Amino acid sequence: MPIASNDELGYKPLDGGWGWVVVFGAHIAIGFAYAMPKALSIFYNDIQEDLECSSSEIALMSSIMLAVMYAGGPLSSWLVLRFGSRPVVILGGLMCGVSMVTASFGSSIIYLYICVGIIGGCGLAFNLNASLNIISKYFLVRRPLANGLAMAGSPVFLCILAPVNQYLLDSYGWRGSLLVLGAIMLNCCVAGALMRPVAQPPSSPPEQKVEEQPNNTNSNLKESCLKNISFFDVSFFKDRGFIIYLFGSIMFIFGAYAPFLFLSAYAISQGIDEHSAAYLLSFMGFVDMVVRPGTGLTANSKWIRPRIQYFFSFAVTYNGLCHLLCPLIHSYSFLLFYTFCFAMSFGMVFALIFECLMDLMGPQRFPSAVGMVTIIECFPMLLGPPIAGLLVDITGDYKYLFILCGSVIFTGGVFLFVMNIYNDHMLKKEKNAKDREQNQKNMEDQDHKDIKRTPKAMMEQTEFEVTEDNGAQGDLEIAETPN
Repeated sequence: MPIASNDELGYKPLDGGWGWVVVFGAHIAIGFAYAMPKALSIFYNDIQEDLECSSSEIALMSSIMLAVMYAGGPLSSWLVLRFGSRPVVILGGLMCGVSMVTASFGSSIIYLYICVGIIGGCGLAFNLNASLNIISKYFLVRRPLANGLAMAGSPVFLCILAPVNQYLLDSYGWRGSLLVLGAIMLNCCVAGALMRPVAQPPSSPPEQKVEEQPNNTNSNLKESCLKNISFFDVSFFKDRGFIIYLFGSIMFIFGAYAPFLFLSAYAISQGIDEHSAAYLLSFMGFVDMVVRPGTGLTANSKWIRPRIQYFFSFAVTYNGLCHLLCPLIHSYSFLLFYTFCFAMSFGMVFALIFECLMDLMGPQRFPSAVGMVTIIECFPMLLGPPIAGLLVDITGDYKYLFILCGSVIFTGGVFLFVMNIYNDHMLKKEKNAKDREQNQKNMEDQDHKDIKRTPKAMMEQTEFEVTEDNGAQGDLEIAETPN
């Protein structure tokens, strides 16, 4: 796909400068958004024992949090268009802090669903979408690298939060740990303060703006309403590339998070101690931390950038294959190898997942498209981990969880590969047909012009011939006149 032009954006992005500070703020906000639902799995066993709930019920807590984070995409995107990214991220940080503090007083799993799942998930939605939107405003040429660095916040924070949560759990229990985490998540407010709005040049002279200012109230209200409605714009479903991306992403999201949430429990079931099981998440975060910026740099290369959809397809397929091989692993050393491959593939996918959507839809349609995608993806996000947890409750074995998730993700990756090849073939075919139609139209226009020009040319030719005949006759008469 071609890179969007400056004219499409309406201004020239900085591609640097303060944009790197914005990337740092997005790194923090996105880090909490993706790492916190995974890092909470450290508390699962203690919460299960305290509140007497099953594996599927405890997995539903993180599922609701992630689903609300995705479902809040349209609301978050509308708030960003209305107020800008800075206040939205600050509000999201406050909601995350409040959710963890109130959850520490919970006495039932339903209470945790409301506090951690709904309130916390909504706060994470504000952090995620606002951060992605402002990066698309600051960067164009270096956008894959900027997205990769921002999305690297997830593994960095996972690498830090996994041992921190284990330490907090040993020291204060799960209730005291949530109270401390609530205070830590207020740092999202600091991250939001760094997201200075992009300074865009005025589109019209200052005098014109002053004259038109009194009549702008109704037009701004209508424009705001139209933008709100555009998040549910069905025209996206007429775009073949968008449909392919959406189906592949849904299949990936369904199986993406359950292996994360149950990795520590699976390691403990294999006879590994709790601290070593917790460090698997840290190791995964460390690998992921290196992979995401590296994937952003690779995707920004001139050879990969036009083929970024295939790069994304490969990452999804690789991720599914890792989960299918996991049940064959029993020792801690091989489990570390699985964790390495899992983190590598997961980091590649999430460094590319939103960049591919930007590549397909362009920066102008991206806010609406990401809102549509996230609200649809909340359903597989909500269903995936509880179904995987239910499978564990029924069979009493974690290996079926990894087989289920791996099969779904691998199928999604193969689907993306095949359908992207088909889409490229159809795009070339449509382009050739359009070029032929345009050439035929140009030839018809030329013939039409020639037909219009012919009578005039014939008249000019006749007049020229008559003039020549008259001139020749005059010369003859002069020659025959006697001296």
